[in-house]
Amino acid sequence: MEQTELHKDQIKYIIECLIFASDTPLTVEKIKAVLEDKSKKEIKELVEELVQEYQNLDRGIFIREVANGFQFCTKPEYANLIQKMRKTKPYILTQPTLETLAIIAYRQPVTKAEIELVRGVDCGGVLRALPEKKLIAIQGKKEVMGRPFLYATTTRFLEVFGLENLSSLPSMEEIKQLKDSDISLFEQEPQ
Repeated sequence: MEQTELHKDQIKYIIECLIFASDTPLTVEKIKAVLEDKSKKEIKELVEELVQEYQNLDRGIFIREVANGFQFCTKPEYANLIQKMRKTKPYILTQPTLETLAIIAYRQPVTKAEIELVRGVDCGGVLRALPEKKLIAIQGKKEVMGRPFLYATTTRFLEVFGLENLSSLPSMEEIKQLKDSDISLFEQEPQ
């Protein structure tokens, strides 16, 4: 029994190293490609144990599921210090960019004309900038006259916004509730 537990811990250490060494979120499938003799279920269970162990440690880093994979992340409260060390600028997205990105995220794959119909304004400039940031990509062409490009979000989009997958996006009902609660805060009379 002792040998089995040691073996299990060794496998967990290997998974921990793989997640640490990966530049992008590491999927269970990629871990399985390295640990060929382990099932996806076993790997997923071990990863979940690692996630829980890091949560219990109360440290500056943790493992989270993002973009259908797992990666080490720093706690958000230390982001400004890490940016200072790296001397990088955070993503700055304008209101039109965020609106366009939201339309793409919720309606993908979507054409430029469909986005403009929702926004009511030209979005050509935004659609040129978002692929440069690797937040959206062209996913093909729509089978209609003129064959316009179809846009969809990328794995990088999930990483930047800290989403496990697209189903992690808030529902329209959740957004409406948030919007309504924000409005009610402004409608309250000052004390």
